[in-house]
Amino acid sequence: MIYKRSSALFTEAQKVIPGGVNSPVRAFKAVGGDPIFVKSAKGAYLYDEDGRKLIDYINSWGPMILGHAYPPVVDAVVQKAQKGTSFGMPTEIETEIAALAVSMVPNIDKIRFVNSGTEACMSAVRLARGFTRREKIIKFAGCYHGHSDSFLIQAGSGAVTFGSPNSPGVTEGTAKDTLLANYNDTENVEALFKANPNEIAAIIIEPVAGNMGCIPPAEGFLSRLREICDANNTLLIFDEVMTGFRLAKGGVQELYGVAADIVTFGKVIGGGLPVGAFAARNEIMNHLAPLGPVYQAGTLSGNPLAMAAGLAMLKALNDDPEVFDRLAQKTEYLHKGIQKALIDNGIVHTINRVGSMISVHFAPDAVVNFKTAAHGDNDTFKKFFHGLLEEGIYIAPSAYETWFITDALTYEDLDTTINAVRKVASTL
Repeated sequence: MIYKRSSALFTEAQKVIPGGVNSPVRAFKAVGGDPIFVKSAKGAYLYDEDGRKLIDYINSWGPMILGHAYPPVVDAVVQKAQKGTSFGMPTEIETEIAALAVSMVPNIDKIRFVNSGTEACMSAVRLARGFTRREKIIKFAGCYHGHSDSFLIQAGSGAVTFGSPNSPGVTEGTAKDTLLANYNDTENVEALFKANPNEIAAIIIEPVAGNMGCIPPAEGFLSRLREICDANNTLLIFDEVMTGFRLAKGGVQELYGVAADIVTFGKVIGGGLPVGAFAARNEIMNHLAPLGPVYQAGTLSGNPLAMAAGLAMLKALNDDPEVFDRLAQKTEYLHKGIQKALIDNGIVHTINRVGSMISVHFAPDAVVNFKTAAHGDNDTFKKFFHGLLEEGIYIAPSAYETWFITDALTYEDLDTTINAVRKVASTL
């Protein structure tokens, strides 16, 4: 399939935008070819610049949990825009969405809104360091917390080795304060604490990983991290930018019954507009300026359009508690259908799923961390991706990304997708 209009637009974009995109994964580097340019979207569907209708399984990387152009969100944004788009002053709606978010999520008393998930995670780590008066953090290989310097660190040669930067522009000085652990490996984490006594401010983790494909936490993994943090006076940060308000009303804390000290949000909490947030109990949040010494600020933080979109989205989810069951059921249906189609065609694979997050790994064994995710057959994935695209199905253009299910998907859409998978699988 030749996407003439998209290809032409990509050629023009590369002249004025680095790589032709404003976020690298959009460039199709992992799968080859030119990216698809979207003209509009509605419900479960994308409409591209070449006039094709695509069933969407990335949903703006998660926030479109109720579908594109969800009417209550659109209406809220339009009404708010007519009154002004930004003031740099407090507005009532900021308090309204903050109160609703705090009521929905366990273990938080206060929340502060920022402009992206990256900013939320960056601010959460700064707050943890200020609160504990320590400098080091632990992150997990394969977990992505945005492009702040502290997070762009690759694994060292052993469990107690300092990380080294894997992006030019990240200094060795920054890298030395980020320790790398293996996801789902608490012994590795314990070794890092033993090697760095009284130095670790926080563990930050995607409690359900979404940036190496969907990878659920092993049984007892999160609760053991909680115990390790408690024993070492270290804070546990759940990066729920993807999972917050998606896997349950209260996110992973509710789903798995494990309390975090700080939680970060994005995606769903903004209803599709650029929003992030971080939240914690009073004892921690009161360390933030203007109450405390930890500085964080943003001119557009809490801007009325983003707050209006987020409030409309959270209200819809809060008023419809069965939505999370519907999403999980649709995802399970899709999982079973894809699995049967691949098995019937003899395709080696494994599928991971939690709630409305799912990923297909063309790997022979269980995918439990970044190392096992890397065992997937990327050549097969590329063929799979482009085959589905030919059939009108849009999935993430990377084997290391999660699919996100929207409640706007019908079972007819799911059957269409499963049939497309079966057709493509016969060619792999």
